[in-house]
Amino acid sequence: MADDVERPGADAWVPEGAPVDELRRAAPDCRGCELWHDATQVVFSRGREGAPLMLVGEQPGDREDLEGEPFVGPAGRLLADAVDAAGIARDRVYVTNAVKHFRFRLRGKRRIHEKPSVAHIVPCRPWLEAEFEAVHPSIVVALGATAVRSVLGRTVRIGEVRGRVLPPDAAAGASALPAPVLVTTHPSALLRIEDPADRTAAFQALVDDLRAAADAVE
Repeated sequence: MADDVERPGADAWVPEGAPVDELRRAAPDCRGCELWHDATQVVFSRGREGAPLMLVGEQPGDREDLEGEPFVGPAGRLLADAVDAAGIARDRVYVTNAVKHFRFRLRGKRRIHEKPSVAHIVPCRPWLEAEFEAVHPSIVVALGATAVRSVLGRTVRIGEVRGRVLPPDAAAGASALPAPVLVTTHPSALLRIEDPADRTAAFQALVDDLRAAADAVE
């Protein structure tokens, strides 16, 4: 389906002031963009209200789309390892995505990941705003360019801001944030690194960024 079809934003489906459990129940009905049509299901979040660290990724992948849980594929396992290596208890982490449905193209029987466009990021942001309000994190970690675009409401070069704690007013326009933001890479980027030494260094850099976010909370 075309990205340019005019639809109401996700605001039409987001229950105002709702707790996370109610948001999860409401999300399958969202028709804010066309991605629901081909995805297996909506993939919302994992974690509890009051978790001090909110990690925001890009979108569900193939494994997440099938299982209905965020970050359960290879990138998710790597992220879990990084959280553990950073010394962060998992119950202190709330994990979600900027876009809640899997965008892909078919190649034979395989579903190939496609990066969400602005036409998917913007309509889905009311869900993220509702999560901000319900979880009330102490810091938001944006994992990769799509998450940064959603969280900050603008495009930034990750290399220029990576590892820095940005104030809530770093967001553009009306994209209000509940807490400071730390930008880092998406764990899927590490999976594309072929050299073992380079991958190890990149993993350690991700661990360092997560540890910096946890230290900022403390």
